Amino acid sequence: MKKDKLEVKIFENRLLMGNAAASEVGEKIKELLEKQESVNIIFAAAPSQNEFLAALAKEKEIDWSRVNAFHMDEYIGLPADAPQNFGTFLKERFFSRVPLRSVHYLNGNATDIQAECNRYAALLMNYPTDIVCMGIGENCHIAFNDPHVARFEDPRLVKEVNLDNACRQQQVNDGCFHAFKEVPAFALTLTIPALMQATTVYCMVPGPTKAQAVHYTLTEQINEKYPSTILRKHTQATLFIDKDSAGLLKSVNLLQHSFS
Repeated sequence: MKKDKLEVKIFENRLLMGNAAASEVGEKIKELLEKQESVNIIFAAAPSQNEFLAALAKEKEIDWSRVNAFHMDEYIGLPADAPQNFGTFLKERFFSRVPLRSVHYLNGNATDIQAECNRYAALLMNYPTDIVCMGIGENCHIAFNDPHVARFEDPRLVKEVNLDNACRQQQVNDGCFHAFKEVPAFALTLTIPALMQATTVYCMVPGPTKAQAVHYTLTEQINEKYPSTILRKHTQATLFIDKDSAGLLKSVNLLQHSFS
């Protein structure tokens, strides 16, 4: 189905969803490499991306040596070797599994955070984004653009943000931290314009804890209170969901397909 410009694909479970998304992203990478020297991709780091990343790392016939990789957000102040760091997450699950041309990490331990934002923004300008692979948070954030800091017309590409309580609690719900107080209160994030300027966006959102966010994404008016609604304005964006994250859509007649 489609909601505004956003294509929505629904799968029986998250494994099928991840495999299908990886197949589509893989085909897009190969298509682009036939026309240009390299491909620039921004990746999200979250448990919701596990199946997708595992499948993408197994995609055949992709010349990864022509792919430049970026990630979209990072905590500020965690030890460099903390497993919760998003750079560490992506390195373990994807960046170390394929021979990428380059990997560009956000540094949440930079001594000058604004200088780090400027550095990464310059990289994004030098490597125009072809593909974004992302998720949606329980509070409808994309990257770490929580509702209170989300700006559809943000003049910046990268900024420091304070995380709202729902976002921090999600990190506990996802099993990334044992307790709310352990979750950092501040982070670096690519802004909404930085994500939306990508030529193609693939958004993978499985699981029952994301059902409300998916519902809001597809039914609320496009506004910054629900940051993920901006996806409905992108001309080449696809939302991949499973029957759990689609669970609230039947009640508003957005689904023509019923799951057995």
